[in-house]
Amino acid sequence: MTVILSSAPVPTGALLGVRPEDTQSGDLSVQDGMLRATEGTRFMLRVYYSASLVTERPNNLNVSGRPEAAPWIAFIEEPGGDSGDTERQLRSTENPCVEENSRSSDIELLGSFKSTSSHNSVLVELLAKDLRRGEVIKYYSMCAFDGAKWEHLSSRDFWLAVVERPPGADVWLQAGVSVLLLGLSALCSGLNISMLALDPVELRVLQNSGTEKEQKYARKIESVRKHGNYILCTVVLGNVLTNTCFVVWMCQILGMTVLSTASCTLGIFFIGEILPHSVASRHSLAIASKTLCATRLLMLLFFPVAYPVSKILDIMLHQEISNFYTREKLVAMLRVTDPYHDLVKEELNIIQGALELRTKTVEDVLTPLSDCYMLSSDAVLDFCTMSDIMQSGFTRIPVYQNDRSNIVDILFVKDLAFVDPDDCTPLKTITQFYKHPMHCVFNDTKLDVMLEEFKRGKSHLAVVQRVNSKGEGDPFYEVMGIVTLEDVIEEIIKSEIVDETDLYTDNRTKRRVSHHERKQQDFSIFKLSENELKVKISPQLLLATHRFLATEVEQFRPCHLSEKILLRLIKHPSVVQELKFDHKNKHTPQHFLFKRNKPVDYFVLILQGRVEVEIGKEALRFENGAFSYYGMPALIPPPPTGRRFSSRGSGLNQSDSVLSGGSVGQLPTAGGGGAYLPDYSVRQLTDLQIIKISRNHYQNALTATRMDSSPQTPDPVDPDMKVRPPVPEARSNSIALPLTHAHTRHGLARLAHLHPHSGLRSTFQLNERNRIVRKYCLFNMLMSSFLCHFSLFFIFTWFSSYLRFYILL
Repeated sequence: MTVILSSAPVPTGALLGVRPEDTQSGDLSVQDGMLRATEGTRFMLRVYYSASLVTERPNNLNVSGRPEAAPWIAFIEEPGGDSGDTERQLRSTENPCVEENSRSSDIELLGSFKSTSSHNSVLVELLAKDLRRGEVIKYYSMCAFDGAKWEHLSSRDFWLAVVERPPGADVWLQAGVSVLLLGLSALCSGLNISMLALDPVELRVLQNSGTEKEQKYARKIESVRKHGNYILCTVVLGNVLTNTCFVVWMCQILGMTVLSTASCTLGIFFIGEILPHSVASRHSLAIASKTLCATRLLMLLFFPVAYPVSKILDIMLHQEISNFYTREKLVAMLRVTDPYHDLVKEELNIIQGALELRTKTVEDVLTPLSDCYMLSSDAVLDFCTMSDIMQSGFTRIPVYQNDRSNIVDILFVKDLAFVDPDDCTPLKTITQFYKHPMHCVFNDTKLDVMLEEFKRGKSHLAVVQRVNSKGEGDPFYEVMGIVTLEDVIEEIIKSEIVDETDLYTDNRTKRRVSHHERKQQDFSIFKLSENELKVKISPQLLLATHRFLATEVEQFRPCHLSEKILLRLIKHPSVVQELKFDHKNKHTPQHFLFKRNKPVDYFVLILQGRVEVEIGKEALRFENGAFSYYGMPALIPPPPTGRRFSSRGSGLNQSDSVLSGGSVGQLPTAGGGGAYLPDYSVRQLTDLQIIKISRNHYQNALTATRMDSSPQTPDPVDPDMKVRPPVPEARSNSIALPLTHAHTRHGLARLAHLHPHSGLRSTFQLNERNRIVRKYCLFNMLMSSFLCHFSLFFIFTWFSSYLRFYILL
């Protein structure tokens, strides 16, 4: 092909030489002085020519005096290698460039450019077309037309060899390398996030409080994570290096085109950055643990560069500072992360209260002085004062003198345990005896300091005071109120603690406790008048007696008698009695509360002292003490029978007897059909304090209970019902026996079914009951005697053996 380097009709110069413009790509090179180009390659040649005037031009080109243009060049195909030397010698006499058909079209001219830096050279862009199938290399020589004739440049310096393109890389290999580079880029990006996102302090927290997997991962990572700057330099250097290699690789495959730029950008953006960042930010601990070997390998590979840089950073930036949270940040973090953790509202309030404890003072939680329950130092501990203290519900009560702001002492309610309200003890006596230390604090004391003071055990109540410097006088301490341990705890848990005696749920808001939440206790029913009892009994013993009868004795349970009526009954002047014991005459009849086969119509409960009980024909005896009772069947009204007798004719007048003169008279058998005949005797052994309730008192109490529960007007009473019919004599063993054997307890359990008010009506049943009692009491005595004899026999045998052994020695 003829290459026309100039189209203008000007003289051309002679060709001096050619030089390849760019050989960096590898497709164009110079080997042994010959140009070598790869098929399908576009390359640039710089052509040098001489500047001389000519006088003639072919093809009717006019001669001009302007400077000459570059010569025309063309390429003709040459036989390959040394085998073509003979053929070239045969053609040496001829000029093959003259014939247009001999010029080759395998070398195509793409354009020519005039060089501005040189006046005798020009740049020519050529394209070496692909070789035909089976061809490996082809040689071309250069022809130059100087305006007058064609000159064949047969020297090898002007030859061009077009060689076959080496086999291209496999597509799968190219794709594999690309994926590998992107994977390394993603790995470095993921390590950058997963490793550096784990704070050293957080790793230690996970080791102590995380799950089993988290603790395992944290222990593995901690040894590597402590080299923070070294890891940073390693993963960043690896990420930059892999991204650079990927870009160069894609440009070599696709060339410097828009496609290669777009593929590199999208690949690094999505696969190398976005994907690893999104995954590593959510599973940083697991990823860092699983890729720990890869991290150490990268640290080893990049050690020469990364380690010195990391040391420089350590010197410049010092030790890595871990993340930390202030109280405000912790509270805010817990509130913001509320939907994501499993803490309930109460737990959040407790955590917030504990964190804010150091920021609050006692002035924020104190109870004002005007709302404090206090006692005057001149108070007397009588029944009214002590019942008022009990109703207040406080365990520590400030005591003031003259003015409420002058608190001089603290009263503990437990100090009143041994105080009798009837003694009317002055309050000063109690406070001066115990002398509890009074703890005073200032109003700006922090709650955490106050809590530490309470924890030391000095006191759980403190008086809050401040320095009042207002006015013209000297500053003085002004009492503002009191603060207790409960106030501090309520501030920690962010909730109010309401007990059964609180009137308000909060001292500041003054919201009262609803009536269904708090039951007001009334202690006035235990207050006794001066002339109400002939025998003095303490309120504590009175309360204990009331609860014992209402819960342990069947006939006085609330289902029969109301508690209010029962209290009035035992407060009757003739119910509580004291019996003196005559030590000189122990067996006098005045000492018997009950005698066998002597009818009685009263019930006796021993409050203080001891009695002797004799029961059965065998005259079994045992002692009983306080809160043992006898004669309960005497309170039960007799059942109606065919014959009617007036109770007035029975001669029962022992109800109001004080048993001081032995007035337990015998009742006539004919008129005593409704009386209770005990088959045991009860004799006092010491001074006694008893509760004695007659049948008339008990029946009146039953009637009052029915009237109290049914306030409507009762129906008229039939006059005929006033006469109470006689019933057979009833014997009972309703006494507190010492049950020392299981058989005895079973026997008495059978005896309970034969109780007079449970359906016992016949003499046969009474005899059967007495027989059972005697049988089991006798059995109990025989068993005790047997055990005693057996013990003596065993001791005697053992002692004889020991003595025999000692004699033998």
